Amino acid sequence: MATEQMGLTDLLKHGLEDMYYAEARIQKALPKMIAAAEDEELKSGLEKHLEETAQQITMLEEAFEAMGEKPRSEKCDAMDGILKEGDSLLKDFGGTAAGDAAIIFSCQAVEHYEIARYGSLRAYAELLGLEQVASLMSDILEQEEAADDLLSEIAEERANPMAAGTSAEDDEDEDEDDE
Repeated sequence: MATEQMGLTDLLKHGLEDMYYAEARIQKALPKMIAAAEDEELKSGLEKHLEETAQQITMLEEAFEAMGEKPRSEKCDAMDGILKEGDSLLKDFGGTAAGDAAIIFSCQAVEHYEIARYGSLRAYAELLGLEQVASLMSDILEQEEAADDLLSEIAEERANPMAAGTSAEDDEDEDEDDE
């Protein structure tokens, strides 16, 4: 239990430290996913998100500065667990018909965690009147939501049907047969 009164500013700072650690871990994990991806759009989307992750680390550093703090990491057990599970799924499913679906499955767990955290951090910053921090969190949140949307699109259009042994063309043929 904390010996001093902790407030929302402290929670915001902790969250920034948590995400600073998480983004650095994601930056190290993404190249393995990129190398394992077979779908070109998935590979391209992950490469783009790797570049965005580097930008997000810089934006987190700017948020620390805006609060008069030095960038600092706080170990994020949740992200470590999500990435460990992703690595295990890559070992189990990499190179199979379900490989890209497994990559998306893992990456969306990361994205959803980030979306939850950045949404909260933005709300805290807004409530505390830290407009620059709120704006930075909003920018990161938009990138994370766009990455999640792209992953969903690739999963629904190609990766999941491929893993199921069907294709989008099979579904279209079935639709035509129904007419």
